[in-house]
Amino acid sequence: MVTPSPLSSYQAMSSLLNLFGKTPLTRRRALWGLLLIAPNTIGLFLFFGWPILQSFRISFYEWNAFNTPRFVDIENFQRLYDDPMFRKALTNTLKLVGFVVPLEMGLSLSLALLLNQRLRGRILFRTIYFLPVVTSTVAASIVWTFVFQRRYGLMAAALEPFGYGDLNWLVDPDLVLFPIVVVTVWQRIGFDMVLFLAGLQNVPRVLHEAAMIDGANRWQRFRHVTLPMLSPTTFLILTLATISSFQIFDQVYIMTSRTIRGGVGGSARTLSLYLYESGFGQSSDYGYASAIAFILFMIILGITVLQLIAQRRWVYYETESG
Repeated sequence: MVTPSPLSSYQAMSSLLNLFGKTPLTRRRALWGLLLIAPNTIGLFLFFGWPILQSFRISFYEWNAFNTPRFVDIENFQRLYDDPMFRKALTNTLKLVGFVVPLEMGLSLSLALLLNQRLRGRILFRTIYFLPVVTSTVAASIVWTFVFQRRYGLMAAALEPFGYGDLNWLVDPDLVLFPIVVVTVWQRIGFDMVLFLAGLQNVPRVLHEAAMIDGANRWQRFRHVTLPMLSPTTFLILTLATISSFQIFDQVYIMTSRTIRGGVGGSARTLSLYLYESGFGQSSDYGYASAIAFILFMIILGITVLQLIAQRRWVYYETESG
């Protein structure tokens, strides 16, 4: 048996301490920093990290929360590959992301540009546009369900003069995604507007003044000055909007519950709703639901990583020179 020498133990301890800094002061600061973030980090792991790991483990089992879990290896993932309803839910989710994200960002940027002007009552307008953000999604979805009611809803009344008052928005497979897009965008643009307003107010006025001296018109100043300086904010909103759009659940669950939940033939079923139905529906197949959750997690993670890589080409971060 080889006994480590005191010198080797001292060198190992020194190497470990050097990870926190080379001087006693920097080590003390690093240790205090770790101590301060420890409660939050432990809480995140216990309430988020550990459940995620357990969900991944359950995805390899067949389990309904009552029987003894039975290990099935990758059978749940093979079922996903052959499941037409999963493919339909994935397609619907991608459609919603494709519609919601551009509309959400375009409308919120337009509102931010408008409310960044010196308008009378602009604080009131900012508050009004932000109100949907703090409104319950369930309550908002119920109200919008009445708006899109066939024949008697506000949308039917508005389209009646044009001959489209009889459209069955919440049942027709070709139309059912439209109300969901409207509710989602309506509820999110206020939050994005506030972020864009913060970004607009951080654009140096000297850049606009220099562009005006060079003869740039309003559109040229917006394209070559405002947009590049807004790129960090735009990237943040793009990432948050994409992640949120992949997790759309409440709107679909509420707005289609009066007819066929998830729409006729699953025309409005999203991955989040299909996950819920698989885990808490009649089958109560927690293993299959966990497999869906893992695939959804990997899709969101992959797209987020691609966005992080792509942002190096178009996101401009202003740095202060010493």
